Amino acid sequence: MDPSSGQENKDYAPGWPGVVPTWTSSDKSGVGTALGAESRVWFTISHGILNEIYYGRVDQACTRDMGMIVTDGSGFFSEEKRDARHEVTTLAPGVPAYKLTNTCERQRYIIEKDVLADPVRDAVIQHTNFTPLQGDMEDYHLYVLLAPHLANRGNGNTAWIGEYKGVTMLFAHREAFSLALACSIPWKRCSVGFAGTSDGWQDLKQHGQMEWTYPRAENGNVAVTGEIDLAASGGEFVLTVGFGSTPGEAGHRALSSLLTPFDEHVGQYVREWEDWQRTLINLEARPETEKDFYRTSTAVLRTHEAKNFPGGFIASLSIPWGNSKGDADLGGYHLVWPRDLVETAGGLLAAGGKEDMDRVLHYLRATQEPDGHWPQNMWMDGTFYWTGTQVDETALPILMLELAYREGALPSNASERLWPMVRRAVGFVARSGPVTDQDRWEEDAGYTTFTLAAEIAALLVAADLAEICDEPDVAQYLRETADAWNANIERWIYVKDTDIAKQIGVEGYYVRIAPPGSTKSGSRLRGYVEIKNRPESDSVKPAANVISPDALALVRFGLRAPDDPHILNTLKVIDAMLKVETPFGPSWHRYNDDGYGEQEDGSPFDGVGIGRAWPLLTGERAHYELAAGHADIAERLMHAMESFASIGGMIPEQVWDSADMPEKELYCGRPTGSAMPLVWAHAEYVKLLRSIRDGRVFDMPPQTVERYLKKKTGSPFAIWRHNNKIRGMPAGKTLRVEVLEPATIRWSVDGWQTVQATQTKDTSLGVYMADLPTDKMHAGEIVELTFYWNNSGRWQGENFTIAVS
Repeated sequence: MDPSSGQENKDYAPGWPGVVPTWTSSDKSGVGTALGAESRVWFTISHGILNEIYYGRVDQACTRDMGMIVTDGSGFFSEEKRDARHEVTTLAPGVPAYKLTNTCERQRYIIEKDVLADPVRDAVIQHTNFTPLQGDMEDYHLYVLLAPHLANRGNGNTAWIGEYKGVTMLFAHREAFSLALACSIPWKRCSVGFAGTSDGWQDLKQHGQMEWTYPRAENGNVAVTGEIDLAASGGEFVLTVGFGSTPGEAGHRALSSLLTPFDEHVGQYVREWEDWQRTLINLEARPETEKDFYRTSTAVLRTHEAKNFPGGFIASLSIPWGNSKGDADLGGYHLVWPRDLVETAGGLLAAGGKEDMDRVLHYLRATQEPDGHWPQNMWMDGTFYWTGTQVDETALPILMLELAYREGALPSNASERLWPMVRRAVGFVARSGPVTDQDRWEEDAGYTTFTLAAEIAALLVAADLAEICDEPDVAQYLRETADAWNANIERWIYVKDTDIAKQIGVEGYYVRIAPPGSTKSGSRLRGYVEIKNRPESDSVKPAANVISPDALALVRFGLRAPDDPHILNTLKVIDAMLKVETPFGPSWHRYNDDGYGEQEDGSPFDGVGIGRAWPLLTGERAHYELAAGHADIAERLMHAMESFASIGGMIPEQVWDSADMPEKELYCGRPTGSAMPLVWAHAEYVKLLRSIRDGRVFDMPPQTVERYLKKKTGSPFAIWRHNNKIRGMPAGKTLRVEVLEPATIRWSVDGWQTVQATQTKDTSLGVYMADLPTDKMHAGEIVELTFYWNNSGRWQGENFTIAVS
């Protein structure tokens, strides 16, 4: 059928619309792109073949995969991605161009492929050599199969056999996206069909050689197949996949890439990458390391940057558990998470990539929301994908700016240019904290150590910039707020006398306070110990607390010393509950009863699962050990991160932490079906190399260290606000009341026998505050207050009580 016309056409491929489309494995062994802006394609490699190719924008996947099948026409059927052993090397150190060697498990053939992007146009190039190990060339048939998934969708694609300037090509089109597959040797045969019904795989599996030659497959989940003329090519040929907004553009780029000698492509591609790598500092791995994970990691970081949105970095060129995800999962991880972007920029900065910082800050300025925050995640153009808000994603860009200044990556006069962005961001932090909307793991509102630490550090950093930009009152308010939040960390998130504390033999430990029913992508947070010593000063009333390595952020951001007894107690609990020993080294879970990972039987995560160990957390623990003076432990953990990587050096989001399941390619300490590479993990690895070299934590803010670790600065304030309605405060504190619009505070300390009225003061950050002179009050006395809202002319209608303790 021709679905667009409704007319029967016997020449069209049957079986419309094909099976329900899915993506493919996230187990990448390589990712790559050309450095020049003229080439707007990114490619990925897994199981010895090309996987997703992204075109136009780094957040738009346009293929599922492209691999080869070998037959002999009489019973032998071998698919290289399933039936061969795979080796992956780069064409040059630190250059994301790959040599793939696929050796048939039955020792019948070897396929060797060099893969890279055309340095000056929108095309991916694959130079291929097919060598028989048994028999002669004429004993075999070789086919290439490509599955278009244009513009992030497997449905709605149309494929056909066509020509561009007399050269036969296989085309696909969907909306404003087109691709063309061309070969340096004329195709022996071609066909297009619907995946799972009339595609080339089905034909070859049934017949051992091509019998179907359908010219067109309309508006479905399509696949294209071409037979290589082995006799004419001698087993050596070049394939190009060109892209464009029209079939003509795609055909032009595919043919233009073919007309350029392959060695010229390689020379320019490698030269540009090597020139860039030479701008970075020398942090190469130690001699005992087989692979140069440092240069692999820097290439991974830079590969994930957009071309037409400079400074925009996505989280991963992968779709977690992609072979079980379809068109409904448009984002995958090829989205911008501002947190991951900042961590990526920090990794580049640690490697000496100073020239990258201006692009990143420009991108952040362009995508900042009017109220100062950034979307939880977004497409390259800044359009929201998820609609949540994470305050740490607004705090971290402020810290990155300070780090860039400290590393000499920004001119001294950049303060005036960047202060408006920082001012809006820190205003959002001041209005939103200390309770978070969501934490860095996409969980729901509560108190989290990571976000609190990032918020407090960002307040102090922004205060310094406020002074430079001649806003001393703003600077004072930000420092006072940071001090008050820092002084309350233990009251908010350090619990004592729980069952877990008794079992492990500690007084208490830091927790992430989460409300009942918190989830991540459908995962249930279940079985937490109930809080027994919840301070009366807190307004959030969760049912449970969550143990997480995030507590180490208090050390990473300079708020607590590594040997602080609270930290040491928490470490014991973290290790007892979250640490996993693998054959390749230790790693940690994100938190207890995490539900984001494969299911118990190894099935893909589908909204339900069991969280696995994260190599990223191994790097964060290594940073803690370095801060604590344990450089030898930090180095061992750094090597563990390397050991968790794929054969191509890609560091995964998670590693399997249970018994091996070979039938599902799950091995203890090896990558799971989660995102790989996780760019944040590579950034953490690069920062760890820099930290180990320097003998200090690379990205620890000096402001917090000076103020809280050296000077031990406390706070004279107890802060009441609507997202933190304290019910008690220590004696000797001034009660600071903060609201988000002008108000008159009516308050009393003697049960309303006498009443005082205090006007709030505008901080110019969207916060209105008033300091009530309560520092002389004694334990047992009570402050009562209510509000008259000046703008709307209305009373609050309720009173609030704060007891002095």
